[in-house]
Amino acid sequence: MGFGRGTTGGLRGKIYDVTDPTDADAANPCYDMLWWGAMQSALLWIIFAWSMVIRLTQELLVASDKTIDGRGAQVHVASGDAGITVQFSYNVIITNLHVRDVKHSDGGVVRDSPTHVGPRTRANGDGISLFGATNVWVDHISMSMCEDGLVDVVQGSTGVTISSCHLTNHNDVMLFGANNLYPQDKVMQVTVVFNHFGWGLVQRMPRCRWGFFHVVNNDYAH
Repeated sequence: MGFGRGTTGGLRGKIYDVTDPTDADAANPCYDMLWWGAMQSALLWIIFAWSMVIRLTQELLVASDKTIDGRGAQVHVASGDAGITVQFSYNVIITNLHVRDVKHSDGGVVRDSPTHVGPRTRANGDGISLFGATNVWVDHISMSMCEDGLVDVVQGSTGVTISSCHLTNHNDVMLFGANNLYPQDKVMQVTVVFNHFGWGLVQRMPRCRWGFFHVVNNDYAH
């Protein structure tokens, strides 16, 4: 529902099964890793063969037309040097993951598609970052204790729904628009619905700048 309701992710695409939780080389990810599936140009529905903890060494860059679906397993993106980034991509669903203890990355060489690899600058330590992204649904994510934001939506990202997430133990929770001097964010449309803002949260639930936002039927415990 909400502004992200048109998002279909990897629907009608192939199923890609993650069996390898390692992330040792962001420039040359191997088949069976989450990174390999996330960067592909084709429609993919990404699932996980079993419960696992994935410690990212660089930002996981999610390409367009992807579903990352942790249902049926306990999948943690945790205690790594970066989180999940949807940058200039569209039609992405991220659901049923645990994202916690994400730290900043100092950058490095990263592959963002099967045909392109290049340098990546420092990442701030967001759990999930949407940067110039369109049609994104973030759903049923359990999040806590990341270095920067839990979910940040910036640089004109629009058509976004954040729903049914469980958020705890964090300072800067959600930031929609990174700069008061960036009026291009007027196109932003974000729905925040049915989320549980739990114990140990401090501020930005959410913090909204430019744009149009639905913040509806959320539970604030603390």
